Amino acid sequence: MMELRQNCRYALLVPTSMGVRITPFNQQPVHCSNLYIMQATSAETNVASVASYLGFRVKVLTAFVKGSPIARFIKDDLASRHMDYEGPEIEQGGPWGYRHQFNIADTGFGVRGPRVHNDRAGEVGRLLSAKYFDLDRIFGQEGVQIVHMSGLIAALSPDTSQFCLTIAETAKKYGTRVSFDLNYRASFWKNREAELRETFTRIASLADILVGNEEDFQLCLGLPGPEPGGKDLAKKINDFKEMIGRAKERFPNATVFATTLREVKSANTHYWGAIMRAGDEWYVVEPREITVLDRIGGGDGFVGGMLYAILKGWEPEKWIQFGWATGALVTTLYTDYAQPADEQEIWNIWHGQARVQR
Repeated sequence: MMELRQNCRYALLVPTSMGVRITPFNQQPVHCSNLYIMQATSAETNVASVASYLGFRVKVLTAFVKGSPIARFIKDDLASRHMDYEGPEIEQGGPWGYRHQFNIADTGFGVRGPRVHNDRAGEVGRLLSAKYFDLDRIFGQEGVQIVHMSGLIAALSPDTSQFCLTIAETAKKYGTRVSFDLNYRASFWKNREAELRETFTRIASLADILVGNEEDFQLCLGLPGPEPGGKDLAKKINDFKEMIGRAKERFPNATVFATTLREVKSANTHYWGAIMRAGDEWYVVEPREITVLDRIGGGDGFVGGMLYAILKGWEPEKWIQFGWATGALVTTLYTDYAQPADEQEIWNIWHGQARVQR
């Protein structure tokens, strides 16, 4: 069990840079397509959607381009996901000024793997800073039970790095739990390795929940670990346990460590598992075969399901089970985030119950 602050307006809060994803119709490659579906997206709101769809109150801290139709599209999408949002309206500054990022991605199909192209030039979210928000009001007066951030927003720019660190420090001051998904991206870290290593280490030292694979812990936090790769499941699990043992010594404030386990047979057939340490206990879901419509967002769905289970006050065994099943749900949807109808839908996935519900 994890003790959470009570009498809060928000169960979950996420800082994020919102953008849009455009996806070719009918699972076609980008370069072969002329018809696309557009959705609002970000890693952090992917996580938060589990809680918002299942009835918890969620808040998003972000930035918008003033007067932009894409900004309006994003705001309407967040509202449809039952999320409150707050953030500055930044002047575009002409056609070569600020904008919301574009994520251009196909889903892959069969033997053809997915390809993702990020177009983030002029991204307005890179300006996010604590100066735009009254964090003492948000965390002190309104109240937040868990704040979740990822390495994607923390590494986006020097401003967002400091923003995430300030949020973590403010959260701890008011008794809010901090969740941090390390989410290493080499292109974000280029020429900023020393600076980001220091910032990520400081955020991790404040975190109650740390999520990431072996590579994330090694590259973001400098922890020694095994060579990445390899398909031996038992070795992967053992290597992760050893890695987390070292992480626990270095970051004693954290009580929950977790990662997903994925083996890709084809774009549409994966073996999906997870491993979690809560306190001194280990919980493992060995990879099970799942059918994948679109893999993007599965990892975020896992984290979102795990955080929802923590917010519900369930026993740790259910945290990883609900997270595994929520991640599996996301892979059946074209959106990057889960839209669960109710808890029972998630538990049916966990129990392998796919019969029609009438």
